[in-house]
Amino acid sequence: MRDVVIAGGGPVGLFLATELALGGCSVLVLERDEEVTSPYKTLPLGLRGLSAGSAEAFYRRGLLEAVINASGADADKVGAAADAIEAPAPRDVSHFAGMGLDAADIDVSALPFRLPSPAMEGFMTSLEAVGTVMAERATALGVDIVRGAPVTAVTQDDQSITVTAGGQEYQARYLVGCDGGRSTVRGLAGFDFVGTDPLFTGYVARVTFADPQQLPLGFNLTPNGMYLRTPFEGHLGMMDFDGGTFDRSKPLTREHLQEVLRRITDTDVTLTDVHLASSFTDRAMQVTTYRKGRVLLAGDAAHIHSPLGGQGLNLGIGDAANLGWKLAATATAHGNAPEGLLDTYTRERHPVGAATLDWSRAQVATMAPGPNAPALRQLVHELVSTTDGTTLAYRKTTGLFNRYDLGSAQPLVGCTAPDFCFEDGTRLGDLLRQGRGVVLDFSGDHALRHATKSWEGRIQYAAGTARNDLGFSALLIRPDGVVAWADDHAPDREAFQQAATRWFGPAPAGQTAARNRGGSRRCGGPSPSSYPGTRP
Repeated sequence: MRDVVIAGGGPVGLFLATELALGGCSVLVLERDEEVTSPYKTLPLGLRGLSAGSAEAFYRRGLLEAVINASGADADKVGAAADAIEAPAPRDVSHFAGMGLDAADIDVSALPFRLPSPAMEGFMTSLEAVGTVMAERATALGVDIVRGAPVTAVTQDDQSITVTAGGQEYQARYLVGCDGGRSTVRGLAGFDFVGTDPLFTGYVARVTFADPQQLPLGFNLTPNGMYLRTPFEGHLGMMDFDGGTFDRSKPLTREHLQEVLRRITDTDVTLTDVHLASSFTDRAMQVTTYRKGRVLLAGDAAHIHSPLGGQGLNLGIGDAANLGWKLAATATAHGNAPEGLLDTYTRERHPVGAATLDWSRAQVATMAPGPNAPALRQLVHELVSTTDGTTLAYRKTTGLFNRYDLGSAQPLVGCTAPDFCFEDGTRLGDLLRQGRGVVLDFSGDHALRHATKSWEGRIQYAAGTARNDLGFSALLIRPDGVVAWADDHAPDREAFQQAATRWFGPAPAGQTAARNRGGSRRCGGPSPSSYPGTRP
């Protein structure tokens, strides 16, 4: 029997598989497609924007350089910030509803706790590039991948779950559905999937134009919809505000795509050939919980929305990073998960998903045609182009500024940890590569060394002088890079022990470190059994 079966061998499923393998799980990935690659996963149809938050997740596992190289991105640009003394100003910011934003308008002072990092910037990639890197890493870690095995049945009891796929039965302690927006696992396990109906049918295609000069590059909003031309030859995107009524089971013919394009652009542009094409909608749906018994969901299986802003892949990578270490601690026979740890996955990630869906809905509403649409778009453009508006868009789309509510008044707790760097050049990102928790002790007297030994094997201890400690004396970092506890005075060992017990389970009997009874308890937060929700 496996510890975990994952349905879906895309980037999210494979990222999760590597996280579980790092945690000591035996993992099986079931992928319905027989072929590793697909023309729909390559550039330009498979083009995706990898946010700084996702780049950070790959960096922490030592995978960033491989993903950059596979993507053909500019490695010097992405990693140049790492050698800076202070975190440089952002150089890129996403659009809002096709409205370009200038990174120079971002208020850097409103971006707290920033330090230089090799992952300061996002970059463009493809599903194939990310999938290839993650498949190689998963295989190297001992993950088994079975292709041509669509899931057809799921049954569970108190002890295990049985998955039927490709005519075979597989048993595991847990099943995670990473099988996309039309998730079979979601339906078989009976998750409630709720949200809003679509306003448009979208198309992405690689075509040959007879007269491309009629269509300028970039996002182009029109009275009838939107079209996009990228620098990739023949790459075309369209949004047709038809209420999502197009029957997406029908083949996408040249005639249909040309008719839609002519209506949206109000031109007589001609398509001489269609090489590849797919459709989508802006239907925005989310499951009400990310877990039902021994079945969990991640990525598009848990939430779908329009691709505006390129948040889908990034949201899924965030799900996998949050879930992986928690499920590994729970699923393995030797796991040390504290009670309720796995339930924090929904509590932390569901609000982040809901906020992303609303961000997508707002963009669609701004782009919808109508007699009042130009006035609305002009007003929104003026607002988002302000310093506050551009800064808000940057915070919403980078994935670096979500804050999980972990019950602490300390503003860094619940946030992604800055990439602290010791004087010898060792970075927090280096220490997180093995998927364990990390204690950073800048106190000078190694105040937490003895206390951390109680969680040896689960938490790594690192002490020394940081190039910039941002005023902190010590921090506890979860395996997903989130700050679980922090102190800015003499480290309170009792508060630290409470946080370590809360996230990594109780210390083995007889190994509990002596407590500092005179220390402050400002950053201790709630008791280990208390897991508040999340605010994005």
